[in-house]
Amino acid sequence: MIPQSVVSDEHLIQRFKQGDVDSFGPLYERHVHAVHKRVRYVVPEADVEDVTQEVFIAALKSLRTFRGESQFSTWLRTLTNYKVAEYYRKRNRKQDPREAPMAEAELLPDGSSDLQLEERIALRRALSSMPEKYREVILLRFSDGMQFDEIARNMGANLESTKSLFRRAVAALRKNLENQP
Repeated sequence: MIPQSVVSDEHLIQRFKQGDVDSFGPLYERHVHAVHKRVRYVVPEADVEDVTQEVFIAALKSLRTFRGESQFSTWLRTLTNYKVAEYYRKRNRKQDPREAPMAEAELLPDGSSDLQLEERIALRRALSSMPEKYREVILLRFSDGMQFDEIARNMGANLESTKSLFRRAVAALRKNLENQP
């Protein structure tokens, strides 16, 4: 038997499509950290686990339709972005008041400082007010840990324009952070 760490995503997906429901587990284990990390950048801490779970429920339900035209991680990242957008659409419909920082503070592990909490809230607000392309290039670089050549391929752009986009995005993020109350 081949160890799960050697089996490709494509092979696991194929097995899933052939009826091996258990092959979804290794896909989940392989990608849950990246999805959680991305969601944590853009969703209030109290809802990160729920949104992450929604991403994988949607992935499980729609994996049979995955055509393999992109890498599974790219497809999953697109699904994650969709679920985050859906989260905010639902939240805005309910017109919930903005989450108080205190609610997030209760969820932080012991030893987390107020400064870390304030920085994360400020970063989340600054990212949410940026154009989608800027937000995406920053998340691909920092949340997903991609190199610029990977980001360029992922975005369908050349390396120099990707680096330029990243510089503009970082400048816009810095400006957003400086202009926050």
